[in-house]
Amino acid sequence: MSNPYAPLTDGRPRPASALPLFVAGAALVLTAWLAFDRFRASPAHVDANPRVIEPRGELADFEKATIAIFEANKPSVVHIRSRTLVGNEWDGVSMSEGTGTGFVWDERGYIVTNWHVVQNARSDLLVRFPDSAEGPAALVGGLAEYDIAVLKLATPPSALRPIPLGSAKDLRVGQSVFAIGNPFGLDHSLTAGVVSALDRVIRSPSGTLIQGAIQVDAAINPGNSGGPLLDSAGRLIGMNTAIVSPSGANAGIGFSIPVDTLNRVVPRLISGDQVTTPALGVELKDGKLDGDPRVYVSRVVAGSGAAEAGLRSVTDHGYGDVILAVNGSDVHSREDILAVLDDKRIGDTVELRILRREARGWVEHAVSVQLKTLVQRR
Repeated sequence: MSNPYAPLTDGRPRPASALPLFVAGAALVLTAWLAFDRFRASPAHVDANPRVIEPRGELADFEKATIAIFEANKPSVVHIRSRTLVGNEWDGVSMSEGTGTGFVWDERGYIVTNWHVVQNARSDLLVRFPDSAEGPAALVGGLAEYDIAVLKLATPPSALRPIPLGSAKDLRVGQSVFAIGNPFGLDHSLTAGVVSALDRVIRSPSGTLIQGAIQVDAAINPGNSGGPLLDSAGRLIGMNTAIVSPSGANAGIGFSIPVDTLNRVVPRLISGDQVTTPALGVELKDGKLDGDPRVYVSRVVAGSGAAEAGLRSVTDHGYGDVILAVNGSDVHSREDILAVLDDKRIGDTVELRILRREARGWVEHAVSVQLKTLVQRR
């Protein structure tokens, strides 16, 4: 009988290797599979037809409402292209092009958009409608402090349809909103979302603060600037203006200038009036008093309502008046005061509660100030 064990070097028995048998078996199985795969019969071809389409049925009510909002307002939304000459006579001149969105303000051919969409335009402004009709437009006026600009079509199409105006004053967080624009140059895109927050403060191209902005989560991307924000009734409630995004694309935080601000500024730009903002007539400085943030009057403008009311400044009296409240609203920064004044008009009177440095210390006073004109850029 043969010995199934081969001797080890130390003389102890060990099992014979099974590797050759395993390799031979695997090769046999692989050969059999290749032969079967090569010579097996191909499946027979049979007749086949497209599958039957199931009828969709009625759209949901919310879908019908969204479609109606888009179809009713799409004709009023335009794609704006601005051409800018760049370079100089030594390096040569080239053309740079920017894009944005705008919307019809009235039947005369006035178009509203953001100032930052057109602020660098030094040549043609071209406006294209959804039916591909395109024509030149001229810049009528703009206000960087509110990021608002108005264009006038050279040859307005017939039957222009302005978007119905709503109001931002009665908006509620959670309301549905719809944005139409041209993100990344893709014409007339619709996005939907809700009002995420109200009374936000955003910075304008001039560096000033725009009060009362509407925060939304509807997707807003580069190219949406200047487009309309609509409510579920299809009314204009804002103009899409800015986003917060680390990447430069939509991150779910967009901002719109409220329609109430548009309705104050746009008519003045169209009329060619000098655009003015009501002002106290003071220069303000943020500071602290007893550890609390306060607003000091650093200078009083001669001839202003503040001067007529006898407000005192640091420049003239060493201690400037400290403004504690405007019309009953407590203030702790310059932005708080601007927020109260934003919806006021020239000639309105506001009631201030101030602290004034006197011989006996800081004394509280009530002062009435008539708002006068602060000329801003057009």
